[in-house]
Amino acid sequence: MMVLVLIVAGLGVVALLMVLFAPHIRKYSAGGACTSMARLDGKTVLITGANTGIGKETALDLAIRGARVIMACRDVEKGEEAAASIRRIYCKANVEVRELDLADTSSIRAFAQRFLREVNHLHILINNAGVMMCPYMKTNDGFEMQLGVNHLGHFLLTYLLIGLLKRSAPARIVVVSSLAHNFGWIRFHDLLSQGSYNSGLAYCQSKLANVLFARELARRLKGSSVTVNSVHPGSVRSELVRHSTIMSLLFSLFSLFLKSPREGAQTSIYCAVAEELHSLTGKHFSDCAPAFVAPQGRNEETARKLWDASSELLGIVWDH
Repeated sequence: MMVLVLIVAGLGVVALLMVLFAPHIRKYSAGGACTSMARLDGKTVLITGANTGIGKETALDLAIRGARVIMACRDVEKGEEAAASIRRIYCKANVEVRELDLADTSSIRAFAQRFLREVNHLHILINNAGVMMCPYMKTNDGFEMQLGVNHLGHFLLTYLLIGLLKRSAPARIVVVSSLAHNFGWIRFHDLLSQGSYNSGLAYCQSKLANVLFARELARRLKGSSVTVNSVHPGSVRSELVRHSTIMSLLFSLFSLFLKSPREGAQTSIYCAVAEELHSLTGKHFSDCAPAFVAPQGRNEETARKLWDASSELLGIVWDH
């Protein structure tokens, strides 16, 4: 009985401390903020997964800076709702929604074909969309869903739009990765998790693939005035954890320590607009500052090997 009383009392003290220090905890959890006042008038921005979370907040911020923002969304209806809410906040927002399903290469190709036909410039590409810790599923092309959407879908999209980005230079590519890349390994022997599947490890692999892709693409684009950087947005209150009961529970219990979507969007915004990054490429950022990259994320041989494997899976050849 005494033990139970002590446990309850202890939990009560913890709860009281969290209430008392909540403002300080929130301030710390918010992380770094983008302080750049850069305008984007006359610039065109493409953001994947912009209908919710940090993608939507990024779209709002860049629209307020004067950019034409194209919101590429799998669910067009939700995308239009997000665009309408952005216009309610900023009536001059130049935002438009286009359908893009990163789990279907035919949708990616159709999107790019129309985009290239109708859009003359692309100054900022933000590869933001993602799925996290979902049950084992395959994309329309038979790829494991997390690697397929988070990495391969963006790999193909970037490939199809890279010519336009180079013609629009100076241009920037921002790849949204995660701290989870630290726990990832590229399983070349079973890249698509056909032999075994763990949703958490598959997510970490896809986020490591984002870091490796950004670094290798930056290397290949040296001298083109197109920069590529990856970002860790932080732990953000979003729909991303919906597939994991444990993660959803943890996020609910520790919501005080999580970033809001607006706070989570700050590093993506920073990498998209900060004047001091105009020529910086191949780096990784968190809280609007350079961040640590795991050794497996700095391995050039792994990056090239993943590049070749990804190209082969997608049936493409990068000649630019």
